[in-house]
Amino acid sequence: MRKVGKMAIWLVAAGALAGVSFAQAQAFVWPQKWSAAKLSEVKRGGTLRASSISDFRTFNPFLAAEAGNIPATMCANAGLVRRDPTTGDWIPYMAESWTVSPNKLDITFKIRKGLKFSDGKPITADDWVMTWRIHTDEKVGSNSRDSFFIDGKPIVVKKIDDYTLRISYPKTDAEAFSVASFCPWPAHVFGPVYQKDGAEGIKKMWTLSEKPENIVSPGPWVLESYTQGERVVLKRNPFFGEWNKDEAGNPLPYLDRYEIRIVKDTNAQLAAFLAAEIDVYAPATVDQISQVRQAIQQGRLDATIKVNASPVANSQFIVFNWNKASDPFKQSLFRSDKFRKAMSHLINRQAVIDLVYGGLGTPMYSSVYPVLTQWLNPKVPKYEYDPKQAVKLLGELGFTRKDKEGYLVNSKGQRIEFTLATNAGNAQREQIAKLFVDEAKKVGVKVNFTPIDFNTLVGQLLSSGPDRPFDAILIGLTGGGLDWPFGPNVVPCKGNLHMWNKSGQCLDPRETQLDALYSRGRTELDFQKRQQIGYQMQEAEAQLVPVLYIAGPNYHPAWNNRIGGEHPDAILSSIWGQRELEMTFIKK
Repeated sequence: MRKVGKMAIWLVAAGALAGVSFAQAQAFVWPQKWSAAKLSEVKRGGTLRASSISDFRTFNPFLAAEAGNIPATMCANAGLVRRDPTTGDWIPYMAESWTVSPNKLDITFKIRKGLKFSDGKPITADDWVMTWRIHTDEKVGSNSRDSFFIDGKPIVVKKIDDYTLRISYPKTDAEAFSVASFCPWPAHVFGPVYQKDGAEGIKKMWTLSEKPENIVSPGPWVLESYTQGERVVLKRNPFFGEWNKDEAGNPLPYLDRYEIRIVKDTNAQLAAFLAAEIDVYAPATVDQISQVRQAIQQGRLDATIKVNASPVANSQFIVFNWNKASDPFKQSLFRSDKFRKAMSHLINRQAVIDLVYGGLGTPMYSSVYPVLTQWLNPKVPKYEYDPKQAVKLLGELGFTRKDKEGYLVNSKGQRIEFTLATNAGNAQREQIAKLFVDEAKKVGVKVNFTPIDFNTLVGQLLSSGPDRPFDAILIGLTGGGLDWPFGPNVVPCKGNLHMWNKSGQCLDPRETQLDALYSRGRTELDFQKRQQIGYQMQEAEAQLVPVLYIAGPNYHPAWNNRIGGEHPDAILSSIWGQRELEMTFIKK
């Protein structure tokens, strides 16, 4: 399926800021070239079945932070603009046109008339303005807040009239259209609560216990039912098809429902696909690919698989907690770049690729995803697998002898020992963690591996203050894009996903440097210059080593042949995913 995130093709960033305007259209017509199916093959109705190995945290769009969250799924890239997956160009979506000011600091959007939420209420400029206000309220804690600021200065969303919206940027912004692609949530639902009770009122809304009939969506899907630990069922938003049509004028989506089953782990996910109980799957290992292929060849499964469709478009990494006031020894250790470089030298990335991903994976040494090849700095320093170098660096930190159990200690007898957590049920991450534990033990570093519930893990990662409740976490990120592949909530020191340091301020001069480089790059419209700044950022990352990047599986989408509407092969990739759900249909 299509990845949730703002992946992009770089060449449109500067070019789009040229004052382009588009002719008025009542409906958005989904190009048939986005689908491998012919219009004559399309059927309406039915349910697409997917899966998740983690339960969901909230239905609240202002509190959701995990990839594949329900608000993002309901919204499905509804925004003023969206990407054309065949070209990477920004095209009008909920807006019918736009105009860019001569100084490139203001973009004025004309909103399509006739847009409606799932409750039938009109979507107008008020909804974008209210959504922006809530996202940017620091007390709400939205994961999207940081994308609305440049160098600490706010991007302002202003209503001109009911169907005209102006977004004003404090500086030129390479991600201007990415910012404008945010999903509008209903002002008539959130506005009264926000005006009366502020951020605290918003935080209490749309919990997992909320009645489905109270959930309102601007996108193709709206909540039908939720059973904790079992499944989420989304149904077609009947008003979405009034302005979303295929080339024959048929309303979208074709499907009646989209069901996401919550399964125990990746093994259960594979078993469900092999049993034809779910329709879409992305195997991560040779064994998983082999099982799918064998089932197809033996006639036990009527499905399609595309092996090595593209390199990875996400990251897997270990992050250490710099905010450990209750344990000054660990805090000092985790803040040491020598320690973090030593730990990187203990990650056997090739073993991860061979043993976890069956040879079908890509190593990572920076925050730039391997699929974004034009952004990768070929000269960036790498701290590859080298246990001897790890021992040398730890020795320079004073850990020169071992205790009676064989673990490295300093002159005070303090042992290098920490807990590494990841989300239980993710077999690949659990295996990566165990490989790291084994390598660490070989040189005298004790790592206690603890798989925990995903929502608990995310809660720990997003916690802030001087004493956060974890040592180290193995997790991953999706999102980012080719316009500027560095996250606005990851790099800046006050970012919501500045995971290693949530003190609210830079604690290392190299953090400050990365913060400044991020701002320079984001405000630079010339791609070549922006690329060079991106190279500098990767070099600075390599010196600081804020997180330890590991490796990721290549993208191998698979789907049951009962469904149609997948992307043509030329589009299939970890950037654009497997299909547009809006154009997916049940063939049989």
